[in-house]
Amino acid sequence: MVAQERSGYTLKGNPITLVGPELKAGDKAPDFKLNKDLMTQVSLSDYAGKVKLISVVPSLDTGVCDAQTRRFNEEAANLGDDVVILTVSVDLPFAQARWCGAAGVDKVVTLSDYKDRSFGTAYGVFIKELALDMRAIFVVDKNDTISYVEYLSEMTEHPNYEQAVAAAKQLIG
Repeated sequence: MVAQERSGYTLKGNPITLVGPELKAGDKAPDFKLNKDLMTQVSLSDYAGKVKLISVVPSLDTGVCDAQTRRFNEEAANLGDDVVILTVSVDLPFAQARWCGAAGVDKVVTLSDYKDRSFGTAYGVFIKELALDMRAIFVVDKNDTISYVEYLSEMTEHPNYEQAVAAAKQLIG
């Protein structure tokens, strides 16, 4: 089966192609295998019973990705133990750990899609031309149903932090 390709997305105004489905609120969240460190993989079921705010960034070592991850780290304190914030990038787990240590980020869980980019293609964020994952936000309820999605049309723009956090807060309880 050939993966679906989607256009209408840009990086600094230049067209890029996303590979995978365009997920919508109400869809079942696709399972994933992401690396927590070089040897440890996790899947959606590792976060069972929690609301999951999944923040996808191309690389933590860029300005908007840095700001996005720091912002969700701050928001995590207000969301409580029923919510887990997962930051997904294709950065190697070593780079993610180094960045988090340097940035003082300790409330979000960084996960790497470096091995086979399967998260990117399952969630429709894999950028064909760059082999990176496109900036996006997914809020997934405790039953693994997506309740909120934001695909950024321009990679260098910030997501709507307030809407993403509000969507997660609505699911707590």
